[in-house]
Amino acid sequence: MAEASTSSRGNVSPLTQIAQDHLFTILLLLPVDSILSFAMTCKKFRAMTASDTLWEYICKRDWGPKSVEVFKASNSNQQLPWMRIYKQVSGFDSVYCHRLCADPDGELVFPTPRASHSLNFVSDCLVLFGGGCEGGRHLDDTWVAYMGNDFQRLLKWQRISSGIPSGRFGHTCAVIDDFLVVFGGINDNGSRQNDTWVGHVAYHETLGITLSWRLLVVGANAPPQRGAHAACCIEGRKMVIHGGIGRFGVRLSDTWVLELSENFRFGTWHEIVTQPSPPARSGHTLTCIGGTQTVLFGGRGLGYEVLHDLWLLDVCEGHSQWVQVMYELQNIPEGVSLPRVGHSATLILGGRLLICGGEDSFRHRKKTYQSGRCLFMFGGMVDGLLQPADPTGLRFDGELLLVELLLQL
Repeated sequence: MAEASTSSRGNVSPLTQIAQDHLFTILLLLPVDSILSFAMTCKKFRAMTASDTLWEYICKRDWGPKSVEVFKASNSNQQLPWMRIYKQVSGFDSVYCHRLCADPDGELVFPTPRASHSLNFVSDCLVLFGGGCEGGRHLDDTWVAYMGNDFQRLLKWQRISSGIPSGRFGHTCAVIDDFLVVFGGINDNGSRQNDTWVGHVAYHETLGITLSWRLLVVGANAPPQRGAHAACCIEGRKMVIHGGIGRFGVRLSDTWVLELSENFRFGTWHEIVTQPSPPARSGHTLTCIGGTQTVLFGGRGLGYEVLHDLWLLDVCEGHSQWVQVMYELQNIPEGVSLPRVGHSATLILGGRLLICGGEDSFRHRKKTYQSGRCLFMFGGMVDGLLQPADPTGLRFDGELLLVELLLQL
């Protein structure tokens, strides 16, 4: 009898004797596939790995604490099923797209249709600046609308008439803290710009939305004039730009970093020169994926070809480096043409890149979007009916759309 008891205890795995909080610590060091394999070993571990407490930590690990806290704040009245949420975000089950600016009474004012503009979400507000319209004319207007945390609200656009920055399209506008940083662009005379502007947006319950612009003092060393370039912000009050179309229509391949002062009144540009580096292009995207790392994708090359290469830039003190990221083309969903220009690329919930729109080598407009949680889209060039007087069949759009990953909570 004693021998049987000893034998029974000897068959118990030492792993089952580890305290649950210690096992949680170990599991958080493993990839999700390994956690799921661990769950299949016994009923006890299956129950443990189904814990929403564990999966909340996994979501924080894989998506970042800020994404999880924002998600919890927007669903404060319910207990969140983190394991199911993680599965849905990873599987990208379904997407909902709807217009935000319906006006059945016709009493509201809206921005005019445009393309090559900028649209940013900052200080709970949408800010729309510039762009081009029919006839190749630039727009110099700025529009703001308070959004808050209610993405279903009826937006009331408000036009800000400041006269600055000057009208342009093909510029970039990045968000750093509560500030907007605009660089470059092209006006309707075809002149390229290389000025840098800082805008500050604030929402007051009594005063409404205020937006103030000022020209950033950057000194003599600045990137050459350009438009249709790419830009994004990285940590440490910095902005990275790459490529674009310079003077005389020449596509560029240079990379520059802007470092801003604490009060956002002064800035210093410096060029990053490293090999290898992405070839010259325009209409591509730069997206910060965390810290000082950015991802470059697509665009139109020197030979007017549409590109689908992927590059990673890590901006480090004294040693910045571009690395081309290779991927398998057979992993692209059937029917999706990956090469594109004039698209957008946004880092969204789940640590993935949402690539939306653009056009391919045959100038076919793309309406695919891959991965993500939430994305605002306004205007752009869209396919239209072919008319004898308009052989391109293109038109400018003025709709504001919200694309959102649906989660069944």
